[in-house]
Amino acid sequence: MTVSASSDRTAELVRMLASQATRRLQEAARADAAAGHAPAAGAALHQRAEEIVAALLDERAQHELAQGRTVMPAATEEQVRRQVLARVAGLGPLEALLADESVENITCIGADRVWVRRTGGHRQEHPPLADSDEALVDLIRRLAAEAESGERRWDASAPMLNVELPGGARLNAVVALARRPSVTIRRHPLSHLSLARLRRTGMVCDRAHDLLAAAVRSRRNLIISGATNAGKTTLLRALADHIDPAERLVTIEDTLELNLDRLDEGRAHPECVALQGRPPNIEGHGAVELADLVRQALRMSPDRVIVGETRGPETLAVLNAMSMGTDGSMTTIHASSSAGVFAKIAAYTAQAAERLSLEASCLLMAAASPLIVHIANTEAGRMVTSVREVVGADGTQVVSNEIYARDPQSGQVRPADPPSPPTAAALQRAGFDPAALVGDLADWGWGR
Repeated sequence: MTVSASSDRTAELVRMLASQATRRLQEAARADAAAGHAPAAGAALHQRAEEIVAALLDERAQHELAQGRTVMPAATEEQVRRQVLARVAGLGPLEALLADESVENITCIGADRVWVRRTGGHRQEHPPLADSDEALVDLIRRLAAEAESGERRWDASAPMLNVELPGGARLNAVVALARRPSVTIRRHPLSHLSLARLRRTGMVCDRAHDLLAAAVRSRRNLIISGATNAGKTTLLRALADHIDPAERLVTIEDTLELNLDRLDEGRAHPECVALQGRPPNIEGHGAVELADLVRQALRMSPDRVIVGETRGPETLAVLNAMSMGTDGSMTTIHASSSAGVFAKIAAYTAQAAERLSLEASCLLMAAASPLIVHIANTEAGRMVTSVREVVGADGTQVVSNEIYARDPQSGQVRPADPPSPPTAAALQRAGFDPAALVGDLADWGWGR
């Protein structure tokens, strides 16, 4: 038998045993439910899975001996045992995909319609992740029950799930709201891309690299905008590299993705507290909203508050944080352009309990005076195409300067507006010459 044939036979055996073990685990779970017992989870589930896999391997060995055939060598049996356990008690069929560093996103509609997107945006179909939709649902429920952030329920009464997987990937799943269960996994590995590496990939040019690094060092508030999958979180993590390790950070997310508290085994940001929101329980109680966490963070003596994404009433709390002494705070937002961020923020602040008017929203933006950094998805890839400085408010309008602009088609940096004197001075103190943006400082009347 060739090596390839032997490998195929082992893979088929692992698949068959994993299917049988999953079926027995499901039967055991149904028996627990019928008896009024809580479903096995964590160590208890792993122990049960180990016992079931050991029993299946014993049954197979007995069958082979009864047929007069040779049983598997001990080393091969151990390899099969580990692989089967990984499928039924680890990350299952996701384990191999998430071990592949080129995998960025995994999306499923049911068990058999699976797509994988890899680094660079390449997207391809993938073999089924489970034998049936029911098996896929069982896998996701088990992962939700074993989540580090605490057990999460996922069924018809709690149909939407957001949970962090081991390694930092974010899993979103929906059941009972569509014809088939839907699963989306977004991966943000701990070994993240630095700003220098983003320069090599083309997301930032030399000028944007130096400008953004200086903006972080000079403690400018930053709002990173872009479409879904534009790389907003990737850029935010890269910018965090330029925060002084002596600073105290509080990060806030609904599902932990930034992992700044874990980077470089915690040495990059030794005083970083990662807060996570919590959905309501089955009775509708116990929810912790991002807005609550932002307000809590301000009582925790942070040097900076970093919100993974703002998309609702928490936006008001984020802007308050940016204008209350925690300069250098950061967040991301969905928008189609840097100028389009203002309409989004106005809509979100109007959703807050305070129901901010448009004029009040503009005044709050002016008080926060952030830099808006926009990432565009172009034919050439992801690219920072705009940096806009908020300098004030005029009634229902936010006044801003686009201090950096890059053509998304050609990739060429275009002429831009001069930054305001306070921003120019702050950038200069951080080692960036503002003249690199539009010309000589003397042309603006500010001197050297």
